[in-house]
Amino acid sequence: MSEIITLMLVDDHSVVRLGLKAYFATLPDIQVVAEAASGKEALELAARHAPDVVLMDLIMPGMDGVEATQLVKKASPRTQVIVLTSHHDDEHIFPAIRAGALSYLLKDIDPDDLADAVRKARIGEAVLNPRVAARLVKEMQGVRGSESLNPFNELSERELEVLRRIADGLSNQEIADVLVISEKTVKSHVGNILSKLHLADRTQAAVYAWREGLARR
Repeated sequence: MSEIITLMLVDDHSVVRLGLKAYFATLPDIQVVAEAASGKEALELAARHAPDVVLMDLIMPGMDGVEATQLVKKASPRTQVIVLTSHHDDEHIFPAIRAGALSYLLKDIDPDDLADAVRKARIGEAVLNPRVAARLVKEMQGVRGSESLNPFNELSERELEVLRRIADGLSNQEIADVLVISEKTVKSHVGNILSKLHLADRTQAAVYAWREGLARR
C-alpha cells in the first residue's frame, strides 16, 4: 500500500482551495488528487478517485456538506471525511457527525495540526475541535439522564413523529409543514417531549432519538 495519502478538497471558495492545495503541496506524504467547488462535484470526484481523505466544507450552494458527506461515504466507503468549516453550532455539528464525518475542525486551525488530522484520518483516528468535542460530551451527558425512559411509553404517536423530525434537523416551521399542523402546535409538542424525557433542549432530544434508534444517523 502506498504511503502517500490521497486527499480531496471540497469548498466553494476557490481561494480556500488554492491555499490548502499550496500548503499540502509542501508535504511529501499528502497529495491533493481532486478539488470540488460543490457537493455534487465532490460526489462525482469521490466516486472517480476514492481518496483516502476528504476535507469538506459545510455551507455550499446546492448540495451542502452534510448531504455531500453522506453520499461520498456511500460512493467511497473507505474515504474518511474531515469537516473543515467556520461553524461550530449544534445545527451543523450533529448533522455532520450523523452523516458520517470522522473529524470536525474549524478553519482557524493551525496548518500543521490540519495535516496531522489528515494523517490520523487515514488510519481512522478522529480529531475534534475542542469546542466541538465539549458540545458532544455535554449533549451525551445530558441524554444519560433519560436512558431509563421508553419513548414509546412516554410519548404519543404525534410526539414521536415530531421527535423524529427534530432528529432530522427540521425547524418547527418545517415540522409543521411536513405534518400539516400549526407551528404553535409543534412548539407545544416539543415542550411536551422535553418535559417527558427530562431533556434540556432540542439538541439533546435529537441525540436521544439517534441513540434510541428513532432516527437514522
